[in-house]
Amino acid sequence: MTFRNEYPNPQFERENWVNLNGEWDFGFSYQGNGFEFSTDEGLAVRLRNKGEYTNKINVPFCPESVLSGIGYTDFINIAWYRRTVQIEKNDGLVFLHIGAADYQTTVLVNGKFAGVHKGGYTSFKFDITELVFGGENEIFILCEDDVRHPLVCRGKQSELKHSHDCDYTRTTGIWQTIFIEYVPVTYIKEIKIYPDINDCKAMVFAEFEGKGDFSCDVLYERRIVGRIERKSVSGGRFFEIPLLEKHLWELGNGRLYSMVLRFNDDEVKSYFGLREAGLDGFKFLLNGKSVFQRLVLDQGFYKDGVYTAPDDEAMVNDICISMKCGFNGARLHQKVFEPRFLYHCDRLGYMVWGEYPNWGLDVSNPESLDVFLKEWGEAVERDFNHPSIIGWCPFNETWNYHGRAQYDGLLRSVYQYTKAVDRTRPCIDTSGNFHVVTDIYDVHDYCCDTAFFKKCYDRLMEDGSLYEQVLNEHPNRQKYGGEPVFISEYGGIKWESDRSIKSWGYGVDVKREEEFLERYKGLTEAILNNSKIMGFCYTQLYDIEQEQNGLFTYDRRNKFADKVYKEICRVNISKAAIE
Repeated sequence: MTFRNEYPNPQFERENWVNLNGEWDFGFSYQGNGFEFSTDEGLAVRLRNKGEYTNKINVPFCPESVLSGIGYTDFINIAWYRRTVQIEKNDGLVFLHIGAADYQTTVLVNGKFAGVHKGGYTSFKFDITELVFGGENEIFILCEDDVRHPLVCRGKQSELKHSHDCDYTRTTGIWQTIFIEYVPVTYIKEIKIYPDINDCKAMVFAEFEGKGDFSCDVLYERRIVGRIERKSVSGGRFFEIPLLEKHLWELGNGRLYSMVLRFNDDEVKSYFGLREAGLDGFKFLLNGKSVFQRLVLDQGFYKDGVYTAPDDEAMVNDICISMKCGFNGARLHQKVFEPRFLYHCDRLGYMVWGEYPNWGLDVSNPESLDVFLKEWGEAVERDFNHPSIIGWCPFNETWNYHGRAQYDGLLRSVYQYTKAVDRTRPCIDTSGNFHVVTDIYDVHDYCCDTAFFKKCYDRLMEDGSLYEQVLNEHPNRQKYGGEPVFISEYGGIKWESDRSIKSWGYGVDVKREEEFLERYKGLTEAILNNSKIMGFCYTQLYDIEQEQNGLFTYDRRNKFADKVYKEICRVNISKAAIE
């Protein structure tokens, strides 16, 4: 049995915790079309008392995955979990954490209601102190899901029975680590870190439960390079920590500072990177220098775990094979990746876009704003401190929906919310189409005619209106306003690695490695050599099921000879005109 035993969130780590991954009693059901989510704990109570536990499941892998021990890939509306847990009861608090569970999660502890959470991608916790006692305790978890519901964000999970085109196997229920955490009665609730590269300091916002003495040590390679102490603090407070040594977070080298924060008896370990992301004209700046974004599309799917990486090594490998090809980052596409993956991006100096799996949400529905803002807000708050995240992109290809005014209002509101929460990073309102208000004007273009592709974007460098020349595919729906230009999806060159299935990809198939390289080189160099384009994102890093336009197979094996990868790397790392 594969067991995920690493601490799930190195950004906010306490020592006193118990991993609850592993074998749970499990049952599931499909309720058919027209499924409605429960509105109280009644369904959870009934299933806890009368539901059949027909399986054992390996948490945190979803029941659709091989690693779960079940591998059921048809529709599942309801899934329920049960396990007894040894609890050490003391004078402190007991929290139950769930890294992510899709979609609506209700928790009972010893038959009593602990809480409910909506949203399939973000982390949440419940205070179960009053529900547990010393010794064996029962935890029951109910997950309800329906990817065809108009107010459920499904991302790339297939809304049909089987995978198709660029939609893949669904994920139901728990898919990230679940654990118990023991916390003192007075404790640190959250921290936000604002690095300042110019004055070599970190501004830290800390929120406390209760009142007490606070200290924070900042270390670099185990040397203390910053320290503050404050007496009798409470509520939310800002602290300025000057740093004795300046080590910038850069591409290929995270140079992370570690932190130890203490509040009375509570101790939390964290880290940050000293870096600054911004825009200047058409350029993207990292630490004040123009850096071309050489990105690849990473959808976060695994052949044996679906949404969940089998282990730490698999997450690191995805970053390493990308960097092997000369990419310096990724669009983490249509999924909120687990904090553990972002930690590896942080330490390896690999920049990424924080995105949300909006597909499936009917953006013309007036209720969609409330639904989306809650779920997106949790993602931004959770991942704010990761230096690898250099931008936010809440939506992808929203296209046309009924009620344009509602659609435009939704994108505008989410953009404004994102900028209100975080002004340290750029925000793209919706990647591809249709822009309403955005810091970067990005384009998806899967043209496979390299000469035409180059000719089209070369016009950006000519005199005249950029919008009128090039970015006018949908003039009635979006207007170019002089923003930096980003080709955030292109390529998608289909190269079949598994001919036993009906494969899918973009454009005309290529048959020879030389033909693949010629197209890859032609498209990529057309972007690199354009002085008005700040970056590209190639589709995609690896095959996923029937979509076979990856640079590697679904299980991350090479699809090409070594010389092909060397040439891809050579092209990717060549100096960009805008740099």
